[in-house]
Amino acid sequence: MSPSGPTKVIVHPLVLLSAVDHYNRVAKDTNNRVVGILLGEVDRMGNVDVLNSFAVPFEEDARNPDVWFLDHNFLDNMFAMFRKVSARERIIGWYSTGPKISKSDIDIHQMFMDKYLKHPVYVIIDVKMGKTYGSGGGSGIPTDAYTAIMEREDELSQPKLTFKHLESEIGALEAEEIGVEHLLRDVKDVNVSSLSASVDNRLNGLKALRSQLSEIDTYLSKVSQNEIPVNQTILYQLQNMFNLLPKLNDEKERSFTIKNNDAMMTMYLSSMLRSVVSLHDLIENKIHLRRNEMDEQQPAPAPPATSASATTTATHTTPSTPNK
Repeated sequence: MSPSGPTKVIVHPLVLLSAVDHYNRVAKDTNNRVVGILLGEVDRMGNVDVLNSFAVPFEEDARNPDVWFLDHNFLDNMFAMFRKVSARERIIGWYSTGPKISKSDIDIHQMFMDKYLKHPVYVIIDVKMGKTYGSGGGSGIPTDAYTAIMEREDELSQPKLTFKHLESEIGALEAEEIGVEHLLRDVKDVNVSSLSASVDNRLNGLKALRSQLSEIDTYLSKVSQNEIPVNQTILYQLQNMFNLLPKLNDEKERSFTIKNNDAMMTMYLSSMLRSVVSLHDLIENKIHLRRNEMDEQQPAPAPPATSASATTTATHTTPSTPNK
């Protein structure tokens, strides 16, 4: 780690997912917070890569913030198992779901400094971002990062440990970006049809492509006008990108467009058919319910006449035998 301590914290998506899952399992719909351990690497420049995390049992007294409990034995056992999977990841700090710094946090941080490393980082992860509150320091990301430094309030006071805010960002490796993209594809709104979602995805993709092409155009224009120096690495990447573009002549482009339109038409017809079938089932259900209501409102049939009265009538009408 850098001798002066960490300078920037890069949180990876797996850590965010793990923290949200931890909160939903333990403290959902409560005012409690959860605490976990951050694993990762630190380079010579002080950049902290938070690659992984795990939850630890934690309790605190809401009335007395100086009373808290963190299971050290569980922490050591879990870290030993994580070391068997990835030896390069080590404890670099801890996280909580905040939403802000608590009075006991400096004591917890002191414990990490005494037992695990000299400059741990403390990350507050906002698991309710966009719902009830949002930390992130107004930066639009759900993390706030801190480290601890010794500071004096004035020249006469003794130095004491206090938190110092660090720059934080969300970063991902290529494999993590692919995984997050597939997760986002599975997050669907049940009220939106697959056709609408497909059109929205393509529209958003075209907007992003247009923005990136505009940025490339601006960069190349400034380079051609000698406003900024030439960067051969960027030009090499751009050349590779354009070399990967498919070479389509007019006939191939027309065939590609026709095939794409046929696929979109199939999706449109499928959505229309599904809508018609759903309406038909709804109408059938209403008809069935109405018939049941009418059957319940009909009066019960009258009971049939008894056979005893019929027998009595027949007995009185039998003729008598004449006397000889």
